[in-house]
Amino acid sequence: LQDKCDQKLFLTNLLKIGLPVKQCDITSEKDLVRVFLQRLMMLDYKARYILVQQYSPDDTEENEMYQLMKNSANIDESDPSHVHPMDVQMAAFHCSDSFLKQKMITKLAECQYALPLLVPDINTDKIECPLWTFRQITKTWKTTEIKENAKTVTMKSMPIYKAQTPMVSFFRLGSMSLSKSQLMNVLINNRHDTFFHRNCPGSTKSRHLMDGVAEIAWYCPAGKENDFFTDCIAFCNLHGDSLENGKQREILTEMSSVIVVLVPTLNNKDENWKVVLELMKSRKPLICLIADDNCGAKVIKHGKYQMGLNGKNYADISYQLKEIIQELVSGSDTSFQLESMAKVSEIGVDEDEEVCKKGKNASMEIVELFKEKDVSEIKDKFLPCQGQLWHDWCKIKRETYHLKGQIEKENLVKTKQLKEVRQKQCGAETNRVIDLFTKFILACSTSYFIKWTQILIDAVSTKGVSLVLQNYNKTWSDIDKQTELELLSKKLQSATFGLEHIFREMGQIYEAHKTLNKLSQGQKPDWTKYPELAADLMISGHPIELMDGDAGHVPLIWISSLLQKVINKLGDPKVFVLSVLGVQSSGKSTMLNAMFGLQFAVSAGRCTKGAYMQLVKLSEEIKDNYKFDYILVVDTEGLRALELEGNATLHHDNELATFVVGLGNMTLINIFGENPADMQDVLQIVVQAFMRMKKVKLSPSCVFVHQNVTDIAAAEKNMDGKRRLQEKLDKMTQLAAKEEVCDVECFSDVIAFDLQTDVKYFAQLWEGSPPMAPPNPGYSESVQELKSIILSKAKQSTGITLSHFNNKIQDLWNALMNEHFVFSFKNTQEIAVYRKLEVQYGNWTWVLRSEMLNIENQLYPRIEKGQLDKVELSYLNKEMSKKYKEITKPIVDYFEDDKDKEMLVQWRGRFENKIKEFHEELVRGVKRKLDEVIQQNNARKMLDKKKT
Repeated sequence: LQDKCDQKLFLTNLLKIGLPVKQCDITSEKDLVRVFLQRLMMLDYKARYILVQQYSPDDTEENEMYQLMKNSANIDESDPSHVHPMDVQMAAFHCSDSFLKQKMITKLAECQYALPLLVPDINTDKIECPLWTFRQITKTWKTTEIKENAKTVTMKSMPIYKAQTPMVSFFRLGSMSLSKSQLMNVLINNRHDTFFHRNCPGSTKSRHLMDGVAEIAWYCPAGKENDFFTDCIAFCNLHGDSLENGKQREILTEMSSVIVVLVPTLNNKDENWKVVLELMKSRKPLICLIADDNCGAKVIKHGKYQMGLNGKNYADISYQLKEIIQELVSGSDTSFQLESMAKVSEIGVDEDEEVCKKGKNASMEIVELFKEKDVSEIKDKFLPCQGQLWHDWCKIKRETYHLKGQIEKENLVKTKQLKEVRQKQCGAETNRVIDLFTKFILACSTSYFIKWTQILIDAVSTKGVSLVLQNYNKTWSDIDKQTELELLSKKLQSATFGLEHIFREMGQIYEAHKTLNKLSQGQKPDWTKYPELAADLMISGHPIELMDGDAGHVPLIWISSLLQKVINKLGDPKVFVLSVLGVQSSGKSTMLNAMFGLQFAVSAGRCTKGAYMQLVKLSEEIKDNYKFDYILVVDTEGLRALELEGNATLHHDNELATFVVGLGNMTLINIFGENPADMQDVLQIVVQAFMRMKKVKLSPSCVFVHQNVTDIAAAEKNMDGKRRLQEKLDKMTQLAAKEEVCDVECFSDVIAFDLQTDVKYFAQLWEGSPPMAPPNPGYSESVQELKSIILSKAKQSTGITLSHFNNKIQDLWNALMNEHFVFSFKNTQEIAVYRKLEVQYGNWTWVLRSEMLNIENQLYPRIEKGQLDKVELSYLNKEMSKKYKEITKPIVDYFEDDKDKEMLVQWRGRFENKIKEFHEELVRGVKRKLDEVIQQNNARKMLDKKKT
């Protein structure tokens, strides 16, 4: 960490793709912090237990970490020693810029580790609360209440800085043989070391950066019988002897609902006595744990307990402690909220930094506009261009690709309608949110302003979504309220509101003005700056929406202009496009975030919708090994979403899958579990769509990723399954090739895929049951292995220039819009069966048409001879009835006896109606024709009569 204490480690540097992360425990000291942070970004909680080789004073003269420790405590330089794991964590914390600190603390929270709440400054000893670092942490839990013998479980989800919870603080006075941190772990989660303690791997007697640090962790109940506590509780642990850290002890005492103090012994001659006496006199509930006493828990006076620790194990102590804490917490009216730390005069807060305050104040001005508004109405009121108007435009635009009847006339009508929608978008009332957003993004530090806007908007959305979900759960059990459920479902969609919606609105304002060429006189209007603002964010590593998930459409004008601005700034770099595809909630975004340290969970309280793209730069140390400069990661919404119905799901999924696979140099096909049935169907459609879109030159490849596989021998055991998968994909590809008249033999001719190397098995994400479960270290190893495979395969690719990628988006999307037929089917087999059915339908209608022709031919001579001056509909129906009955039997037989009858059943009703309607229309058509002949015949007779 040489020079990093002043110059800082930056998040942007950490997020570059560099050398593979070392998985082994022992590493050299110079790599220690880098490896710790990289493994932490991959959700590997074992990052904290990396052991380091011994350092010697000779090679650490210029080592900043060593100097950091030297400043903090007197080190005996003659005694070489391991670096304490928590010193590594705190050294990384002290030497990081504020964005890396925030990322680091967010990842520690995901690993279910305690987080620094009070941190002494290593140079001045001033106490600081890193409130900024907590801003992106959201906790979810279920509270249990028992009223009138009825148990009520309520789900709560909120940013942790807003949560008002009781706080239980633990101090020790003097030296203890029992570990306070270990005791707290047993209280919170006995399967995971939330707080680092002396019996953890790598622990040493000496540590230099942890004394005086107060760490906090939250217990989040799951609403089950075996919950330790019935509501969320914050637990705070003051490290070191609290006699020497009086200021921290006083601050925590003031903010806590319950105080637990551990003392080696208790007599009035000890220094401890004075502190314990003060706590006894205060109004705060107190539990005093005495090491050399063996008494059970006893009440000294109201709210004051004493308990001996001698001869007891951690399980016994924690069992009694839980009961006392639950009792004291339920009787306490003190609650703790992280944001209240900013009001404590004795401590500094990292958010007091001027650049951070400026960003926050600007964001607050935007969020103030939403005050006292129902969150489900915010988008309609403040972001009108992306609502119904944009959805109408997308619908009309799709129709222009499939015109029927008088095509030129129809095209003019649709073009006029599209223009009218754009005019309405331009005429939407002046957008205060967008005006303020663009004003501040230019005036403030972009990084702080964007991050604050995201944090504050997510807080508004999380609260709204949480309330709607609670109402939904209450209404769910009432069958009579199905209509209300539908309304709540729509409200949930509207309440989902994030930073991406602001950019979507900017995109629509830009597209509308650009389409109509609405340039004002003199000064350029603000909308012309929008692509450049979005391009700057994309370059800085922010995810940008590629496909609007609500409208299911790609805003081509906006994306093209945005990418052009990126090209202007970066000089048309080469990118390797990596996309991901999988069913809903199969862990796609989680995998990408862990692999590249990204932040793809775009909105609070929801899954990804649509598709997002993000640039990840290659670091200087590996850049020369590749023929591109960036990996462009494309994250997508899950397929088979339950919100869409029937054919809408099929069409949307098949279109999205074809778009994503077509764009990517490589696509990760994400499968939850070991059965690829759903993805198998989608891939068949993708292959057939590629064959039909011959003009678009594509060269995709794919890797199958099976998530949540618990069997370590899955790869070996599933060899036969993998072989069968390939056989089925090859068979369906051949069938598709036959249908589309393509010279293709197997699946890998269309999408590059190797059965031996391109199927990976991932361990399950969680080690236990959420919300208290940490991520499984095996998952992190799987992520690292997959990342190495991707980079290895990418070495063989030249990538594509960003301008080529831009053109590819346009070509591929236009090709998709032209293609309609194939996307309505589940798989290639279905397409083949349907086409066969259409051939049969043609045969059945020809039989009826042929019979009707015979009847017509028999009637014409009679009309000519004047033997027939009227043809009744009933007569024609009677003449046709025999043949119609004859044809209905083979139709029924076809649907009931064909080898594909299970697939045919979905179309049976429609085709039986089609035949019936065809028969009726055929009879009516012939009657009209015969009536005209009779009329002409009568007119001719009249004319002849007049002549004679």
